[in-house]
Amino acid sequence: MVKHIVCFKLANRTDELMKATRDIILSMRGKVPSAITVDANCDQLHSARSYDIILEVTVNDWKTLDEYQNDPYHCNVVKKHMHAVAEASIALDYEI
Repeated sequence: MVKHIVCFKLANRTDELMKATRDIILSMRGKVPSAITVDANCDQLHSARSYDIILEVTVNDWKTLDEYQNDPYHCNVVKKHMHAVAEASIALDYEI
């Protein structure tokens, strides 16, 4: 299995946008077949070095990660929103 983690720093760090963004990420549950698990949460510390949202996805293998990355719902809804609201992101992918 592979874990895909992305942390996003939003351009506008309001609580409302953070929660709405978390909900958009979580909307992948049941809509992106390659994702075994989808989790997201908002930062609560709000320090200068904090990122605002974390996305955690589990997929079966590296091939399935590629399927996830190209999934129509992921690309047309979630990625589209994230590109509109994020000013920075970092990612980590590893086998579990």
